[in-house]
Amino acid sequence: MINGREYIERIDALQNEVWIEGGRCSGKLSELAPFKGILKSKAALYDYQCQPANQKLFRYSTPDCKGDYGFSYHQPTSIEDLTNRRLATQEWARLSAGLMGRSPDYMNTLLMTLGNAAPHFARDQKAFGDNIKRLYETAREKDLSITHTFINPQVNRSATQYIDDTDVTAAKVVEEKKEGIVIKGARLLATQGGLTDELLVLPAGGYTLDDAYLFGFMIPSDTEGLKFICRESFCYRDSRFDHPLASQFEEIDSIVVFEDVLVPWECVFLYKDAQIVGEMEEATGMYTFLQFQAVCRQVVKVEYILGLCELMGEAIQIQEYEHIKLKMSEIIMTLEIMKALLVTSEVNSRINQYGTLVPQSQPLKAAIQYFSGVYPRLIEIIQLLGASGLISIPTEKDFNSDIQEDLAKYLQGANINAKERVQLFRMAWDFGMSAFGSRQTQFERFFFGDPIRLSTIHYNRYFTQPYVDMVQAFLEERKK
Repeated sequence: MINGREYIERIDALQNEVWIEGGRCSGKLSELAPFKGILKSKAALYDYQCQPANQKLFRYSTPDCKGDYGFSYHQPTSIEDLTNRRLATQEWARLSAGLMGRSPDYMNTLLMTLGNAAPHFARDQKAFGDNIKRLYETAREKDLSITHTFINPQVNRSATQYIDDTDVTAAKVVEEKKEGIVIKGARLLATQGGLTDELLVLPAGGYTLDDAYLFGFMIPSDTEGLKFICRESFCYRDSRFDHPLASQFEEIDSIVVFEDVLVPWECVFLYKDAQIVGEMEEATGMYTFLQFQAVCRQVVKVEYILGLCELMGEAIQIQEYEHIKLKMSEIIMTLEIMKALLVTSEVNSRINQYGTLVPQSQPLKAAIQYFSGVYPRLIEIIQLLGASGLISIPTEKDFNSDIQEDLAKYLQGANINAKERVQLFRMAWDFGMSAFGSRQTQFERFFFGDPIRLSTIHYNRYFTQPYVDMVQAFLEERKK
């Protein structure tokens, strides 16, 4: 396992091609305003896992591994392993209030599922199975950080987009060489793109129409021709008072551009095999494990929202109003529902064909769909409780100016001073109203894709026949 300093030094040394606001970044990313907050926060996670008090929960070792490695790379084979994974995931999530959607354990978990299901990728080409196993073991040994990109550009969402070769937009294979495959085009929404050691790419939409879109590989983020184009930062100042959340947890999303990127064959673990792609989830449990990690984090996020709203209510003495209690009860119900679905998936887990204990998928699918719909309501509750208090929020500089006495008098709370009250309400504003908070809402809405499509898939794959049989048997009994 690495510590925070080692992580920062490694990312700075890569010199990845990262662009933001029209310019290519130069120098150390950890010292640049748009990135230093999230890199420091990620470093804190790595430091936390190395603390002696956390060794039991965060460290693992196996006979085939040269040393200890982090929990998220560990293959769970027992309920105890799965429980430890949940507890460690939530320990990390509490360091970021559940706001870091791409903490290292997210992609580490995905790679763990793929690496331990290597035979699935070796069915037609043994080398592909060897490759994913080696990529996983190397990442585990070096404690690599990984981002991913699974989404094609929204230029044209019709099926014909993937047939027309005149203007390549979605990343595809344009050439096969002795050394590897050449990728040209773009992929969207690599959260923390350019801020990790490696980039993992899996098939996106359109792969059933053209083999050129059907590939899986993992390459270093500094690979020649790989470019990360970032959106603007939603942290507009360093002040933790003014931007208590964005200053620490603004992850930055990027477009990944492949300018004729040569992906060596040893980095490829999937190519031109729709059957392997179609059976990948069942064989590996990859999406189920990603959902397990996400729900662990979302539970922590709701815990923070509950605590935040309770403190807001105390600050302005509104807890005794029944409509406030109704809103608080909504948050509590959300928390308990999410916790119950998470634990249900854990206790009903099953060993797959590759020896991995996989959580039960149905409760996690329900949790993901439920949360995507209820999260905007939780944010609305923050807004309703805060009311004008989320607008009247002076900055840190205001409290250090000649008007501080006015602020102390007119912005105090029922049980806290003005600066403490504003600091609390600025956190609520950053959770639900700032550019950072709005991005969080959109992020949770579409965390695993279009909610309607996910609901349709969930319904289509849910085995309802036992319940139909139960009703029919009941009706037949009434006829007697």
